[in-house]
Amino acid sequence: QLCAESNLPLLEHCEDESIAGCGQLHEGRLAEKFQLPGIPVSAETVMLARDILLAGETQARLHLMHLSAAASVELLRLAKDRGLPVTAEVTPHHLLLTENAVENLAALAKMKPPLRSAKDKAALQAALAEGVIDIIATDHAPHTEAEKSGGFAGAPFGVVGLETAFPVLYTYLVEAGILTIEQLVDRLSCRPAAVFRLPGGTLKPGGPADVTVFDLRHQFIIDRERFYSKGRNTPFHALTVRGRPVLTMVEGKIVMRDGQVLF
Repeated sequence: QLCAESNLPLLEHCEDESIAGCGQLHEGRLAEKFQLPGIPVSAETVMLARDILLAGETQARLHLMHLSAAASVELLRLAKDRGLPVTAEVTPHHLLLTENAVENLAALAKMKPPLRSAKDKAALQAALAEGVIDIIATDHAPHTEAEKSGGFAGAPFGVVGLETAFPVLYTYLVEAGILTIEQLVDRLSCRPAAVFRLPGGTLKPGGPADVTVFDLRHQFIIDRERFYSKGRNTPFHALTVRGRPVLTMVEGKIVMRDGQVLF
């Protein structure tokens, strides 16, 4: 109600903690294999359904963060079909990985909400392409190597994503024919600005000159040791991708060129 009165969006991490409990990964085959408590899809959908109903009653703007499941997509679709003021986002890791990544990556594939099934991943990709899911957000969560290597159950949730988002999405969604390049730019830049009513997100004259230029022909291997972030906890290390950033401009000033930060 307060958000509706102040015309501010409510951003929600959709998790019912009474259902998620001390879950460590998706409630499925791998949770059973590793004998770890799982996080069921219902931990997300129960919260999502409740607050979609509340958004309908109050007409408050509701933004659903990092959706992970096909069931969540269907609830979001129903909300939009009813004209409710609801938007949503998805992360690169939920678009590109499944729970199977835990077998090889261990805690580097541990995040909340957890990676889920191939069916869930496909539903998220389709919803993003259709515009049912509005934007892509990285849910960037840096952790030290020591934190992530101390055993799966004791490791913190979260992965980094800022330095890998565009190349992994371009390579595995655009080149794969799931999104067009125009859709990818829209979901990463134009639409986030529109959802949160921020200036920018376009190249229109008079707008903020915050621009990143990518070389789409440049193929390279993601190397976490070359990250500028102190957090190296990426699930995409050693992946071959295209789309290297070659220039970044902030407020009209070039701050990165050819991989070198200029300040």
